[in-house]
Amino acid sequence: MQVQVVKSKIHRVSITEAELNYIGSITIDEDLMDASNIIEGERVQIVNSNNGERLETYVIKGQRGSGTICLNGPAARRAQVGDVIIIIAYGFMDIEAAKTFKPSIIFPDTETNRLA
Repeated sequence: MQVQVVKSKIHRVSITEAELNYIGSITIDEDLMDASNIIEGERVQIVNSNNGERLETYVIKGQRGSGTICLNGPAARRAQVGDVIIIIAYGFMDIEAAKTFKPSIIFPDTETNRLA
């Protein structure tokens, strides 16, 4: 049996930009992507701590070291610059492997969106 589990999580980063006139997605600083084991094009869930919104989209690489967290396209209407969000990626795995799997979870500084 396969189960879906949390694979990666960027816990509490701030939205730095919201670009409505874009095809869609979330742009994430490449340093945060690497640290959390999230790859470009990966499907992620965005949870907005400020307003309770939840949405799914895919990831685009942002400039490394920039702290960029930008909601693009229609997702830009679901958050405001400064909102604090959680970014979660899930993966499927065998139930026995899932029992011992440890996800990549990072806790960046919410003010700068950078790792300590």
